Parts: sequence; C-alpha cells; structure tokens
Amino acid sequence: MASLKKRAKEFETPYPVTKAITKGDALTKLSMLVMGLGNLAHKQIVKGILFLAVEIAYLLFMIEGGINNLYHLITLGGRAQEEVWNEAKGIYEYTGGDMTILFLLYGVATIFITVLFFMIWRVNMKSAYEVECRAKEGKHINTIKEDLEALVDKRLHWTLLTLPILGIVIFTILPLVFMICMAFTSYSKVGDHLTIFHWVGLKNFSTVLGMGNSIGKTFWSVLGWTLIWAVLATFLNYIFGMILAIVINRKTTRIKGFWRFCFMLSAAIPQFVSLLLMRTMLKDNGLVNNLLIQAGLISSPLPFLTNATWARATVVIINLWVGIPFTMMQVTGILQNIPGELYEAARVDGATSIQQFFKITMPMLKPINYLVITLGIIWSFQVFDLSYTMTNGGPGRSTVTLVMGIYNAAFKEYRMGYACAMAILLLIIILIINVVENVFFKEKKRQRGDRHMKKSKGKKIEHWTPLGIFGLFCTILITVIAVFPFIYMFLMSFHGIKDVKAPSKRGGLYQSGKLCLHF
Repeated sequence: MASLKKRAKEFETPYPVTKAITKGDALTKLSMLVMGLGNLAHKQIVKGILFLAVEIAYLLFMIEGGINNLYHLITLGGRAQEEVWNEAKGIYEYTGGDMTILFLLYGVATIFITVLFFMIWRVNMKSAYEVECRAKEGKHINTIKEDLEALVDKRLHWTLLTLPILGIVIFTILPLVFMICMAFTSYSKVGDHLTIFHWVGLKNFSTVLGMGNSIGKTFWSVLGWTLIWAVLATFLNYIFGMILAIVINRKTTRIKGFWRFCFMLSAAIPQFVSLLLMRTMLKDNGLVNNLLIQAGLISSPLPFLTNATWARATVVIINLWVGIPFTMMQVTGILQNIPGELYEAARVDGATSIQQFFKITMPMLKPINYLVITLGIIWSFQVFDLSYTMTNGGPGRSTVTLVMGIYNAAFKEYRMGYACAMAILLLIIILIINVVENVFFKEKKRQRGDRHMKKSKGKKIEHWTPLGIFGLFCTILITVIAVFPFIYMFLMSFHGIKDVKAPSKRGGLYQSGKLCLHF
C-alpha cells in the first residue's frame, strides 16, 4: 500500500478538478458548462476555442444520433423484417427490420466517445484552474506557441503515446467490450436471431457452465483437454528447449550456428505449411507408417490421427517440434550472458555438472523463466492452427481446444452469444493463471551487499561428462528429426505425382516416398 501511495503522489497535480470546482472563480466554474471559457478569459484564445469546439462537436453528435444510440443500446430494437403486400406491383415486399448488432456497436461506440469527452472535459477544468491560479500569483501564462513547444519537450510522452493509446482503444478495447456485451445477448442463428436479439443476462454463462446440457458438457470436456494440453505444451517446450540451449551453448560444442539454424527451420517456414507436411507424413498411408511397414516393425498403420489417445499424443509431440526452437533461442540469450568465471570457479571447488546447473544456471535463468512460461501458457490456451490443421479437432472432439471450440460455436453453429461467453471465460482463466504466476515468481527483496567472486588461477579445459555426451546424442537425434521433414518437403517439391496407389509390400523407400505426397 505504501508503494501505491508513493506512485500516486508522483502523478498528483497542483490543479486538480475537485479544487477547480470548489475553489475556482466564477469563470472557472462556468467552464464546467462552457468549455474553454476560463482559457478565453485569460487570453488563451486558441486553446479555449479548441475546448469549445470539442464540446460543440460532442453536443451535435449526441443530438444527431448519440442519444438515440444509447436508447437502442438499452432496448436493442425489436422490429423484425416484415412481409407486406404491394397492391400496385401485385407482389410481396420485405420491409427492413432493426439491425440489432448495429445498435449494439453504435451504443458501445457512443459510450467510448462519451468517456473520451469526459477526459477532455477534465483537462479543460484543470487548464482553466491553472491559468486562474497563475494569473492570481502573477506568474507567466503560456501562449499557444509555448504549449506546442512543450509537447515536443516536457510533455513529449503525451505526444508519443496519444496515437498508440487511441489505436489500442479503437482496435483492441472497443472490440473487446463489444464482444463482452454480446456474451449477454441471445445472438445466434437458432430461431433466426442473427438480426434481432435481446439481452439475456447471465443465461449464456449458466448454459456454458452447466452440466445438464450438451453445450455445458462439451465445454467442460474441451476445457479439461485444454488444461492438460497447456501444461504439457508449456513445460515440455520449456524443459527440452532449455536442455538444447545448454547443450549447444557448451564450449566444447562445435558449429553452434549450424545447430541453431537446424532448429529454427520450423519457425522460419510458415507454420501452416509445416503442419500440413507433418499431417501428410503421419497419415495411415503416409511416409512414417510406410517406412515402419517396409522395415517390418509394424503390420498395420499406426493410428496417429485416427485414434483419440494417439491423436492427443501426436499433437503434443508436434507442438514440441514447433515450440522448442522459440524456447531455445530465448534461453540462449541468457546463457550467453552468464560469466564463464562462475563455472570455472565452481569446477575448481569440485562442483559437478548437475550442481553447476542448479546453483548457477537455474538462478541465472530465473528472469527469463517468467517470460517463457507466461508466453507459453498464453499461447497454449490460444492454440488453434495446430489442432485444426493436424486433426480438425478429431477424432470426435478429442483434440478440440478451447479456442477451436469458440470458433466452432461462433462460425459453424452460429451461437455467437455462447462463443463470446466462452471467450470471456477463457480470458478469466488466463488472468487467474497469470496472477498465480506473479505470486509464484515474485522475487523477495534482497539486501544489497558486496559479493566477491572467486576466480580460478588457470584456465581449465572443459571435458565431456557422461551427461554432456548423452545431451549431445539427444541433440543430434532431435536435429535429424527436426530437419528431415524439410528435406522431405524440398524433395517432394520436384515431384509431379497427382495420384498414388495403395502401398505394396515391395515398394521400398521409393514407393513410400510417393505415397507421402498424397493429401
């Protein structure tokens, strides 16, 4: 609380709105009704005219349509499209009904404009009270030229932040509020309510969270798999990405750039293309199954994408192939900045590789852990293309993630209200997880003191340990697995095979390669 009060004091102004209303003179108080009056009275003509112009523009907007927009936001209309007989033409004609979605959008936009006007009104009151106080104290009152110069000097942050903030409000906050409002409506295709809908309160949330209906059962099933997926995807990517980064960053590892390039191939190529390639390879008649059959390891294709358990395991493993490179590069940036003297001193003191990892490497990685895990969890909850491209959510609904469920509800079933309710629940879940992360990763205040680092007298050559050899072997193996799909894609780009037949027992690798081109 003390820190919050301290931060609040940093933004305190000597000319608050409350003092302007209670202690200001008559002109300052009249500025509440006629914006810019206080500035005009003290010869700040341009600033006063600008404030007045904003007020006039807002009043005209409200008279022309703003008040009507707020009224329709409450009622959402109700006049449906009607079929009317035209005697002159001898046909039925349709009269246009209310477009409820436009009423909702215009109403929300009007509220945002009103909030913006209120913020400008506050600036007007502060400005009027400031020029009043300066005039009484005999201080200099800035001209319009001096105010403009201040915008590129003392108030440069205002100038630089105005456009980005407006962009965030228009393109992020406004659609978000609009989506939140839709979650409390009956907007859906059921009952032909795509044009006419009404407020339903918390009905959509009770339906989504309920277990007595198909929508609620589907939601909880999808949420359960999404939570499992998020945990596995986040922590497996982090663990394996960190291991690869440590192995590649060792002094004894040669051609570090080559190893990093191999793993970054999956990030450099568009993910949609990479996932289509992997799906082709893992089909029942794909390259992987055909190679295993030709080698005599299996007698029938493995159901990578057709069995629920296999499909879930497959998307988790494919996610590692896609996500590990990003974690590896993030961790590499920290590892390259750890002083080598720390490890040399630890080796002189007899520390093993495992002790060095837990006593030096992990504490140094602590600042990046929060970033990697937070971004990983957010990305895992928002993943869509992986499940959609690999399995299309199947078999059944076994690999449907929460975002994919929202997409299906909105654009396949046209249940917009339910989709928005699920999106809000997803937002709440991510916020709760983020709060828990903040508590978990909260660093305790450390007392500052002198820290002396023990340096080794001579440079010791780093030797490969059994753990390091095993890590290198895993790195080479994973590199081959990571690079092979792109080699296959490169070779297949030179083929013009349009049709393929079922695999024969005597086709060898050539026949298997031909079959993998089939989508």
